Amino acid sequence: MCKVFVLDTEKRPLNPIHSAQARLLLRNKKAAIFRRFPFTIILKESKPESPISPLRLKIDPGAKTTGIALVNDSTGEVVFAAELKHRGFAIRDALTSRRQLRRSRRARITRYRKPRFKNRPHRDGWLAPSLQSRVENIKTWVERLRKLAPIKAISQELVRFDMQLMLKPDIQGEEYQQGTLAGYETREYLLEKWGRQCAYCGIKDITFQVEHIHPRAKGGSNSITNITLSCEKCNIKKGTKDIKEFLKKDPTKLEIILKQAKRPLTDAAAVNATSFALLFALKATGLPVETGSGGLTKFNRSQQKIPKSHWADAATIGKSTPKLIIKGIKPLLITANGHGTRQMCGTDKFGIPCRHRTNKQIHFGFQTGDIIKAVVTKGKKVGEYIGRVLCRATGSFDIATKAGRIAGISHKYCSATHKKDGYSYAF
Repeated sequence: MCKVFVLDTEKRPLNPIHSAQARLLLRNKKAAIFRRFPFTIILKESKPESPISPLRLKIDPGAKTTGIALVNDSTGEVVFAAELKHRGFAIRDALTSRRQLRRSRRARITRYRKPRFKNRPHRDGWLAPSLQSRVENIKTWVERLRKLAPIKAISQELVRFDMQLMLKPDIQGEEYQQGTLAGYETREYLLEKWGRQCAYCGIKDITFQVEHIHPRAKGGSNSITNITLSCEKCNIKKGTKDIKEFLKKDPTKLEIILKQAKRPLTDAAAVNATSFALLFALKATGLPVETGSGGLTKFNRSQQKIPKSHWADAATIGKSTPKLIIKGIKPLLITANGHGTRQMCGTDKFGIPCRHRTNKQIHFGFQTGDIIKAVVTKGKKVGEYIGRVLCRATGSFDIATKAGRIAGISHKYCSATHKKDGYSYAF
């Protein structure tokens, strides 16, 4: 279980403590709950002389999910872990829908304005909104965690794969590219690109061999675009044959393999596009920032025999990774939901206005997205309910609980436990 964050009465972050200690402080009324997610308590006294062990914040950026871990470098203990699910693809789909609606309006005879092209030049360092949202989500959580824990250093996985090393295998570079680690970058990239299955027969969950699509014996190169994954049986069967000769009876599969070989890894491209923007944002915090590659992360995780997960990848980033102590860690699952929409008028699939929205979002002190606790004392729905609330101006709310959606709960029975902040939480 992750440890509990502790603040003193001046809101200075102290060393995180075990949940049993937190319960004892709350029971003895020496502390109060400061925040539900991540769970944080605030002491009722100042502790300026309390010794503090510095923590390292480790971040494994992903296209869909980012791993976050707080590690004590001196002891190797993993203090906190989380997995942050991004909404980049939802933003992309929303922008695509808006673009299609606008284009369809411009194509009509009653065009509402003249078409304009290239009239909005982007500033240097501009990222598409779907990519920028990933950077902003991580920045938000870096700032939140800095307020709750004594973070003194940051580690970031800068690139998922060392593309330069893969394209030029004979390159002489930093120490981490040599020795035992050599080849980890390429193998991890191929596993992701080819879906962890044999390119020829599709078999999964076996030990794969690295195979040249155009054989070296016939002039094929070591370029990453000429390498795929193969099971031992298919590799022996293909031998030194050219792929066109080997798959001459299956032209469909031949076409798929040749296209896939040239296609870049989409998720890796999204991560690499945002990695340096994130690096600059992390350096702006003033903390020392360590960087590492995905191949090094996998090497560290494999050496310590830690099962793969987003938060585990984060904990093993960089050369500074100590021997980790992981005891029953249950990561906080964070999903970015956004803060609603500014759209005042909804449209149907043809772009025709069909509904209007109200400016008022807060009803009886609550707004949709708050996590609340409702204790119903009379009526057909007597009981205690905890979950995310859907507010109505009438005061009759719906609560989304683990057991399902409970409708028709009066606002009089509700009390907020966590205000809406654009994210949802689970364990």
